[in-house]
Amino acid sequence: MQSYEHEFSSIEEYLHHRTPYLLVKQIESVEKNCIVTRTSFDGDEFFVPGHFPGAPILPGALMQEMTTQSAGILIAARHNPMQEYCTADPFFNEYALGVLVRVRNARYRGFARPGDQLTITITLSEQVGQVFDFVGKISNGQETILRNEFQLANIPSKALQGAVEPAAEN
Repeated sequence: MQSYEHEFSSIEEYLHHRTPYLLVKQIESVEKNCIVTRTSFDGDEFFVPGHFPGAPILPGALMQEMTTQSAGILIAARHNPMQEYCTADPFFNEYALGVLVRVRNARYRGFARPGDQLTITITLSEQVGQVFDFVGKISNGQETILRNEFQLANIPSKALQGAVEPAAEN
């Protein structure tokens, strides 16, 4: 299947995610098989009061999501199966890009606390059809706080939307 490259002016044009769930705040660089993004943990996020009250740290599940969103940007930017792509309309695209299907070897080695600036580095290690294997890393300054391996797949948008094909009549 042919793929297309896209350059957009905002992260929202690459991803369907929106605030408060859009966790990536800046794209540093995008190459064919690598992306570097940035985000910050401000302490004002919706989950802070309930996640270790009095000792706020960024949840590991959200760190995983940061790697997934960054990889989704890479797919939309460099490995997009659609020549025309629009995230403003959920029914426009033939494919939902970068749906998480597997996580392996996630290792959490540190914390992010309010005020921390995080760098997310994602490398595409293999692509088979519309399935992508990635290696991710999140750094807090010089400290690596997450390393993971995960797999994303491009699936028909109708499957994500819950649309069911009508049964054939006999």
